[in-house]
Amino acid sequence: MIHARALVIAADSKSRCFWCGDDEQYVAYHDLQWARPIVDDSALYEKICLEGFQAGLSWLTILRKRESFRKAFRWFDPKIVAKFNQRDVNRLIKDELIVRHRGKIEAAINNAHATLEIQKEFGSLATFIWAFRPKSSTCSKNKAPKRISDIKASTIESEALSKALRQRGFKFVGPTTMYAAMQSVGLVNDHFEGCFVREECAQQQLIAVKKMAKNARGNHA
Repeated sequence: MIHARALVIAADSKSRCFWCGDDEQYVAYHDLQWARPIVDDSALYEKICLEGFQAGLSWLTILRKRESFRKAFRWFDPKIVAKFNQRDVNRLIKDELIVRHRGKIEAAINNAHATLEIQKEFGSLATFIWAFRPKSSTCSKNKAPKRISDIKASTIESEALSKALRQRGFKFVGPTTMYAAMQSVGLVNDHFEGCFVREECAQQQLIAVKKMAKNARGNHA
């Protein structure tokens, strides 16, 4: 592999963000999921939960356990998870295929309740989350990060999102965790300049922004 700034050129001659390395599962995640807009509530709730579970761990660890997490948390349907009780907590703590951290497990259940409340107030979790998309998003090519140092651990927007979620009862949603979530669900496009999927993600982001703006107008009609 050849490192060019923050890119990796792999055997297929495609330039990718350096962080995915050559792990097949990580490369697939980079190519097909990361920074591609998510506007589905269950998928957004899943991302918030998994980013919380990642705290202190690598994302690759979570990625490798993702299908097990989905089965354990009933595919992250907040209506179902909100009904979990102590028996479910005990079941999850014994599940060796996920991260067995009581605080994070209980936070995921708590966050399901908080998600339902946001849906009542704003119409959808997506409407709420996408309102925190940076106005100067890295969607345009000339604002693509070029170096690792160009990407920060948190931003003003992730701090605002973190604060808003915590005010509504969410847990394990610190500013750094929320910026990672914003990157992964497409609120920002932090694929480095020259990454072969960057422009495609940018175009998908524009479509998602228009869709969310239309939904927001509908919710206020």
